[in-house]
Amino acid sequence: MLSISTKVERLVMESPFLTEGLGRGLINLSELARQLQPQLETDLWKPVGQAAVVMALRRVAERLPQHETGPLAELQLARKSGELTTRTDLTMTTYKYSENTYECHRQLLEMVAPQQGAFVTVTRGINEVMVICSRPLINVVDQVFVHERELARLESLNAVTLHLNPDTLDMPGIYHGILKKLAWEKINLVNMICTHTELTVLLEQRHTGAAISVLSRLVAH
Repeated sequence: MLSISTKVERLVMESPFLTEGLGRGLINLSELARQLQPQLETDLWKPVGQAAVVMALRRVAERLPQHETGPLAELQLARKSGELTTRTDLTMTTYKYSENTYECHRQLLEMVAPQQGAFVTVTRGINEVMVICSRPLINVVDQVFVHERELARLESLNAVTLHLNPDTLDMPGIYHGILKKLAWEKINLVNMICTHTELTVLLEQRHTGAAISVLSRLVAH
């Protein structure tokens, strides 16, 4: 059975808001303990004293960074000219993985190659295949995957790409720091794609402006 300290730590680490607030000393520990008590008692199947929760929160807070250092502070060195790239009006379709997936992927790339400015990316997981494309390519995707089982489709999405230099590979928590900033602004990410020097977040149109604002501040000169 989990201890009070272990459960409290898990609750804190699951929330970027609690992690940030405790790390900066902005949260009243007694009030937070009072609010966490009902959930802790339900999860642990026993009464939990407020003092024990306060002590557990204090121990977690002592291990958290007190200031905004590390990965986000180092973005000034990690960025590539602070460059952001956006793509609009994208569609994300997810299919069930099958023995035909490889051939569908090959046909799709072959058919879209002649189209200038077209955007398409295919991500193959263990059980699913995700295709993200610009609006003009939707019909092509539907044609190629016509016999595949479609699991989900989201339309009218935008993508914002943050370009970083290879130094980010040696910065533990670099992506966590960026995503935490987006979460603070209540920006919901539909998906995220990472390559060697690029972090791309896929968003609904209504969140795009706010995401660009957050990412721009992170890499501002």
